[in-house]
This record gives sequence, C-alpha cells and structure tokens, in this order.
Amino acid sequence: MTRKVADCRRTPSVTNCTLTISGEEEEVVRAAAEHAVSVHGHPDSLELRAEIRAGLEDERTSV
Repeated sequence: MTRKVADCRRTPSVTNCTLTISGEEEEVVRAAAEHAVSVHGHPDSLELRAEIRAGLEDERTSV
C-alpha cells in the first residue's frame, strides 16, 4: 500500500504552516482534519475531510 502525504505548505494560510503528515490514507485524513480544526480553525465536516483526501499525494521514497 502506498503511503499518503498531506502537506500544509501546499495550502495557503495566514500562519504559513509547514506541517507535513504521512501514513496510510485514513490515518492522514484523520490527523490532517484534527490539525485543520485545532490549528487553523476549520469546522470538522465531511467536506473538510473530502478536501483533505482530494489533496493527498503519494509519498515519495528515496531508495
């Protein structure tokens, strides 16, 4: 299974957040939603989680 990445640097914010979260898709969506709510003040909703999921990228590994 390919690990997924959510990177706050790819989403403009007033705080210039640099957090990157990686792991299995459901873990990343859950953690990124919690981060978006607690740090960025977004309401937790199905729409927020759908936006996060749509913005996930495959993790690049260096071998």
